Amino acid sequence: MTELKVTPLTWNFGVEVSGLPLADFVPSVRFEELRALFEEHSALLFRAQDFDDAAHLELARAFGPIEDRKADERKPGEEFTIPKVTNVQSDSSLKGDMDMHRLHLESNFLWHADSTFLPTPALTNILTARVVASNGGETELASTRAAWMAMPEELRTRIRDRGIWHHYSVSRAKISPELAKHPMFHKWPATRWRAIWTNPVNGREALYIASHAYRVDGYDEAESAELLDELMEFCTRPEFTYSHQWRVGDVLIWDQRAVLHRGRPWPDEQARTLSSICCSVTDSDGIATMRMPQ
Repeated sequence: MTELKVTPLTWNFGVEVSGLPLADFVPSVRFEELRALFEEHSALLFRAQDFDDAAHLELARAFGPIEDRKADERKPGEEFTIPKVTNVQSDSSLKGDMDMHRLHLESNFLWHADSTFLPTPALTNILTARVVASNGGETELASTRAAWMAMPEELRTRIRDRGIWHHYSVSRAKISPELAKHPMFHKWPATRWRAIWTNPVNGREALYIASHAYRVDGYDEAESAELLDELMEFCTRPEFTYSHQWRVGDVLIWDQRAVLHRGRPWPDEQARTLSSICCSVTDSDGIATMRMPQ
């Protein structure tokens, strides 16, 4: 059996994994090794992979149910297609600078965890590069597990044991009030999750926040905004972050329960496409302990 090699991405979290192609983990019945690395390190990088759509879907299904935000929009018999983070239209032309899609892409430049606004949030994102720009377009990660461990107790006390409210339109309103009005961002009611997600495998705690968060139990609107900004600023300090410069074939996998992420800008005239599959949490991932009365 090929031995896996892991190389730290940062001092605080994340590893680059080599020794076995990512597409081989499920067929070779070694997914549990991958899952153990995921639980321990929160973020995994695989470079220069031969990782097609079929392998992408197979790996995602091993992690859990595939998140499908457009299930209610598809016609009967229409199959799920892997979402793309791209500035390229279906006719291969680049999208206009000021259209709603462009603004939606810009909202991904905010620090966030995916799907905190859904009734069942995401466990992981499996993101792979198909087309990359000559510069820019990095994906940055921030460990809220490492940040929570290092956070001053005074700040921890202000958020511990509280609920945080999330809504999809909140993050979009930070980019454009018009974007936030789009029906797409009002498909789901506000959610309320505990502020701290405890990993059921190893007991490690992580702060669970996102750009979609807007209110904290026990604080008014202004106080909530100030506290959330302070927490986000602490969690995204350089010592808790990793910035990945994409090359075609790279794959990043991270734990949405314990890691924030954001995209970075790239030249408007250059195409960039990443394929992204989020997997939803299940009871074994600790979701039951995160739910709070609405």
